[in-house]
Amino acid sequence: MAKVTLYNQEGARVGDVELDDALFGVEVNPALVHESVIAQQANARSVIAHTKGRGEVRGGGRKPWKQKGTGRARHGSTRSPIWVGGGVTFGPTNERVFGVKMNRQAKRAALAMSLTDKVRGEKFVAVDSLRLPEAKTRNAAAFLGKLPVFGKKTLIIVEPENRGLPRAVRNLPHVTAISARSLNIVDVLRHEFVLASSEAVNTLVQLYAKQAKS
Repeated sequence: MAKVTLYNQEGARVGDVELDDALFGVEVNPALVHESVIAQQANARSVIAHTKGRGEVRGGGRKPWKQKGTGRARHGSTRSPIWVGGGVTFGPTNERVFGVKMNRQAKRAALAMSLTDKVRGEKFVAVDSLRLPEAKTRNAAAFLGKLPVFGKKTLIIVEPENRGLPRAVRNLPHVTAISARSLNIVDVLRHEFVLASSEAVNTLVQLYAKQAKS
């Protein structure tokens, strides 16, 4: 079973935390991790570009000239794609779907792999508590300054009921706080360090370890 050093809010080492191998000691499959990242980014993609087809542009309801006898080519609408001001052929539309389906168990397994990589790379830091006496930015900055994550791009995992710390670190550069229930692989990989309280670690195990192992 993997272990990481446990710190208190003064930055002193107070012991070790044993981590469940089902979540923090799995075999890493880079291909699955890559697939999970691509799926999450694709599912978060919003469709912005949109062009109008001939049935959506304004005007063109009347036939521009009669079918025969003018010596000109036959046309039924001035909003045909070959006319100036007409619709666009094969342009991007807001009906496109970029979502990628991925098995929930595979997503949980990929998340466990990303956490395992942080632990093995000594980029996972545990503290006994993430509750500040007052949810102020200066208090959060002073607290983080005593830990190995100081000055590093850090993802802080808090227990769901802890709403003070996310507010306190909101204005700190390179620091992001996220609830254990909202943890995702993109945020884990985007940050160099992961910081979690012992209580948040237990929550992570309860939420994700069973699915990642099965």
